[in-house]
Amino acid sequence: MSVLHKYEIIDIHAHIFPDKVAQKAVGSIGDFYGVSMKGKGTVGDLLESGQKIGVSKYVVHSSATTVEQVRSINDYIFGVQSSCINMIGFGTLHPGLDDAALEVDRMLSLGLHGVKLHPDFQGFNIDDASMFPIYEALEGKLPVLFHMGDQHSTASSPLRLVKIIDRFPGLVAIAAHFGGYSMWDEAAEYLIGRNVYMDTSSSLYYLTPERAADMIRKHGVQKMLFGSDYPMWEHEEEFKRFMRLDLGEEERRAILCTNAQKLLHIL
Repeated sequence: MSVLHKYEIIDIHAHIFPDKVAQKAVGSIGDFYGVSMKGKGTVGDLLESGQKIGVSKYVVHSSATTVEQVRSINDYIFGVQSSCINMIGFGTLHPGLDDAALEVDRMLSLGLHGVKLHPDFQGFNIDDASMFPIYEALEGKLPVLFHMGDQHSTASSPLRLVKIIDRFPGLVAIAAHFGGYSMWDEAAEYLIGRNVYMDTSSSLYYLTPERAADMIRKHGVQKMLFGSDYPMWEHEEEFKRFMRLDLGEEERRAILCTNAQKLLHIL
């Protein structure tokens, strides 16, 4: 399918599931947030959605809700990354894991590029002391993409993340959803301008183009990443929302692609 724009695109935030469980998993996410999910959550459907805007690479992940799921999910993500040249795998960890350092080393041996953590789904607060061994294991080794912000709890609040980036200055953190889905005021107060990346996922529908562009510039274009949050949204609609922002050509290229290339060392 032809793409009528001039940008290379890396989607930093996409969820995928094995075909046999995708429908159930996507339905559970939709029920949790009370939204109608746009995608099916399968690799094939992700590719079909992204092709409409010419996505060249997808950062894919899935969160373990139990300790027992960690290795199998990481193996699944590794398999997808190995079989699809445009897939970049982020693994998963869990606060109940006995030795996070061993699994981090295994993820590195598999060639995974980072870790996704979802405090609300996984049942922990970002700044829980039980998470410190995980952050210590990741510091200086793999970036971590945090789900940020929620209407249900403060587990993933921007203020909690600030405590972690202060305690673990070598941890490369990506704060999803402009630093806090439904908590953008708090994100603006505590995270804007800090040493943390942010992605655009699940935010452009709610923020005005003026506010989104203002937050981007105050935080620093070089620390912003484009994310779809597929299967919650379709790529085409998220890209259209992004293009409504009053940004220059180089700013758009940085957010859509080059920042992610530098972060993930995929130049």
